[in-house]
Amino acid sequence: MYFYRMIYPLIKSARPSQWLKNLILFAALIFAGEIMSTENIVRVLEAFIVFCFLSSGLYLFNDLKDKEKDKQHPLKKLRPIASGELSQTAALVFVALLFTVGLSGALYLSQEFFTVTLLFISFNLLYTLFLKNIVIIDVMSIAVSFVIRAYAGAVVIGVPTSKWLLINTLLLAMFLGFGKRRHELILLEGEASNHRKILSRYSPYLLDQLIGVVTASVVVMYMLYTFSPEVSAKLHTDKLFLTIPFIVYGIFRYLYLIHKEEKGGSPTKVMISDIPIMATVILWILTVILVLYIL
Repeated sequence: MYFYRMIYPLIKSARPSQWLKNLILFAALIFAGEIMSTENIVRVLEAFIVFCFLSSGLYLFNDLKDKEKDKQHPLKKLRPIASGELSQTAALVFVALLFTVGLSGALYLSQEFFTVTLLFISFNLLYTLFLKNIVIIDVMSIAVSFVIRAYAGAVVIGVPTSKWLLINTLLLAMFLGFGKRRHELILLEGEASNHRKILSRYSPYLLDQLIGVVTASVVVMYMLYTFSPEVSAKLHTDKLFLTIPFIVYGIFRYLYLIHKEEKGGSPTKVMISDIPIMATVILWILTVILVLYIL
């Protein structure tokens, strides 16, 4: 029983459900035509595990810093650190352990990949300590974190990094980030700034405008990507445009969830709980594989 009381809060604070974000590491593997390489698949899986350790360590560190603010949030007050279920000392020890194991694994894979993981940790610590308090920069910083993940996926298997991959990742992450801010602002109403100070700098109208701009950018940029002669030549196919309907529907479905069902506080939760979104993601992946490896 004592073991359970110690381990369960640690696992919960590590947020395994958020590991879905690290799946972006597989993007380079798929779009570089390396999905048939067993060696590269294994390397990306190892890189994925490394980022799961590192991101969990960062989540714990963030919860430690935001302990008092999380107590004001209707949902986050239930987190082990904010509720007192997990002591700060135990959390700090676990953070150190997660970082040590993660960085050791990164160094084992390659020096360059290790350098990228250091950048990932450093940037996210900078976000937690400073950048999260600067309006608009806070969401852009979250997006950059996803870009680093995508870049790491290319580095670990030694393939050139596609600028299209990085740009599309940045824009999509910003879309999800502004959607999350809107959800928090609506959910917390007058108490929003008590939980997250930066929310006082936003308004539903401003966020709707930002979401509108980024939505259009995501769709247009992805379309340009699929029709790019450079991409067609590199991937040896001109049929990538067949994946456009899934991107458009997925974006519009997410907008529906944000505005009509007041969801969007956790994009990963939406991805695994909303059947239309989940089906769209799966069909998009299958279509990409079909276009790149079969047709």
